[in-house]
Amino acid sequence: MRTIKKYSTTLPVVALCVLVLGSAVAIAQKNFMVLRSSARPAVKVMLSGAVERDGVQVPVDQASLVKSGETLNWTITSVNEGNAPANEYKAVGKIPAGTQFVAGSAHTDGTAAITYSIDNGKSFSSTPMVDERQADGTIKKVPAPVSMYQQVRYEWSAPLNEGGKLNATYKVRLN
Repeated sequence: MRTIKKYSTTLPVVALCVLVLGSAVAIAQKNFMVLRSSARPAVKVMLSGAVERDGVQVPVDQASLVKSGETLNWTITSVNEGNAPANEYKAVGKIPAGTQFVAGSAHTDGTAAITYSIDNGKSFSSTPMVDERQADGTIKKVPAPVSMYQQVRYEWSAPLNEGGKLNATYKVRLN
């Protein structure tokens, strides 16, 4: 009985200390999260397209119907609207079904590595390779035809700074 009486006066003090300490930790964590989240990149990505028609670029939304053999020019625009740089920034463009990538048409602002995927984005390479059976039965790795390209990726080594803008373009031809 003496033990309970002895601790009954200190127990409320201990509980109050734990409550105050817990509140202080929660406030510190909240302030840390605010500080940490206040400096973040926020990249807005926009895709626009135009059809090459009689030497004129017609925006896709105004082109009504795209005909077989026509070329579509795709532009990926990335703008960093955040307040910190976007490091190791990458943009990926899909090559729509029913179209074929136009060799040599991928370009970008700045210096970026341009790579391609033939396996729906599982892997990328500057020159995707496929196996080709030779006349003697052996298998040889050869460059994949552009008709197999499914995605194009742009990877910038320099960060996309706050307020910065990058454009990446590529062309596809409708089958």
